[in-house]
Amino acid sequence: MKNSKKASVLLFLGMMIFTPFVNAQWTGPKRKPDSLRTIQYGPITPAHRTDPQMEAFRSYGLGQFIHWGLYAIPGNEWNGVSARGGAAASEWIRAWGGPTAPKDWKNIYDNLYKQFNPKDFDAKRWAKQAKDMGARYVIFTTKHHDGFALWPTKYSDYNIAKTPYKKDIVKQVVDAYTAEGIDVYLYFSVLEWNNPDYMGGTPKTADEKKRFDRFLQYTRNQLLELVTNYPQIKGLWFDGTWDASWKSAYDFTYKLEKELRDKHPGLIIGSRFRNDEFGARHFDSNGRLLGDYEQGWERKMPGSYEWLDGNDWDCVMTIPPNGWGYMKDWSGIYTKTTDDLLDMLMRCRSMNGNFVINFGPDGNGHMRPEEDRIAAETGAWVRRNAAAVYESRHSGFPASNYGYFTQKDSTLYLTVFNRPVNNILRISVPKNFKQVPVSALLLETGGRLDVKPADMGLDLDKNTYYDILLPSSFQSSRAFVIRMELGAPAKKAGKLMDAKM
Repeated sequence: MKNSKKASVLLFLGMMIFTPFVNAQWTGPKRKPDSLRTIQYGPITPAHRTDPQMEAFRSYGLGQFIHWGLYAIPGNEWNGVSARGGAAASEWIRAWGGPTAPKDWKNIYDNLYKQFNPKDFDAKRWAKQAKDMGARYVIFTTKHHDGFALWPTKYSDYNIAKTPYKKDIVKQVVDAYTAEGIDVYLYFSVLEWNNPDYMGGTPKTADEKKRFDRFLQYTRNQLLELVTNYPQIKGLWFDGTWDASWKSAYDFTYKLEKELRDKHPGLIIGSRFRNDEFGARHFDSNGRLLGDYEQGWERKMPGSYEWLDGNDWDCVMTIPPNGWGYMKDWSGIYTKTTDDLLDMLMRCRSMNGNFVINFGPDGNGHMRPEEDRIAAETGAWVRRNAAAVYESRHSGFPASNYGYFTQKDSTLYLTVFNRPVNNILRISVPKNFKQVPVSALLLETGGRLDVKPADMGLDLDKNTYYDILLPSSFQSSRAFVIRMELGAPAKKAGKLMDAKM
């Protein structure tokens, strides 16, 4: 290795070691501020809302995310060049630049609306599939970073009414999913690539300030339009709020959040929408959540329940590694299996989070066959094991290598992903626990299982143990759930004399 190259690598490693992560709260326990600041633009809602809307959020368990827009037409490639050949990711493809980008690409993309005509789109079919999958809420992209609106907004000509399709897609989605009993959240990107009034940097000159003020008013108008046009919605899911320009508008965004909440009582807003006057996003400079739930668990999960500090949260997850919008070609990349996603679902539920699976329909309104299969298989599993998924919450029982615990009152569920070869599930119970497993059954079959205390006799052991015996005749090709009823221990073991050492 040449000295200059070696120095560059060492510098890079040093930056990795010593540079604080911007999103440190999603790579480890949250950092507490050394001292508290006086903050005018902090949280608007209580730290832990107890209204019916937030209680419903905590019981969603499973959700669906749908990324759909003009980017479904290229499908992550153009003229045979895909993201693996230099193009941007599917929903980001309008940002494609450099030597691999087609000539005049941005203009080509901005005119794709003239051919957007998804004749096979059927919101009722999508909603029925989501219902069968077990989703209790959906997050739908009304407008991504390209600025194209899937509703006939009065504040921009770049919208669905100008396409050959013409009909309001957002209304169809909201109506169809609401009819199936699925709560609807609308995704909204603040950032707009093709809007001449948008800028990434903080506006400085008089002209820049005038332009960005015009953009802010435009954004306000569209958001108020959405909550007015679609009063059935339960929440807003924001994106594209990281630029310095938006962060500098903290007074505007603070007032806008209040206005949206006044206009739509009970509205649920995630932590991405705004920041405080010191530029702190998601959490203000004193570490308080800005919004009703943590919105930063995108394709990642907490390492432990303690990382969350009691905050509500959800995890939004793609099926390909980082494919949100439609991708024509899934070959050569790992795509998550139903078992992968079920494991993530129950890991989320064990830490009081909701798990949201992303779907990217094609330009005609069809899900991929792989997505159809995952939806069907997930739904079949969730129906059999619903009690462990929805109203059950985090359990104080020690984490298990067999799978994940969830609990409702005195009923404990263990979703088993790793079956022991001896068919004995050994449950660790701290000795100070007042309740222990006293009975068990297989949730899928209702079959009773033997529960036996197992005194390991380990010196200084803080746990007691209860063995759940699985019948060797029971076979399962997928994770299964053990339901345990908790009660007082039958009796305390007699104390034996310790050997002298």
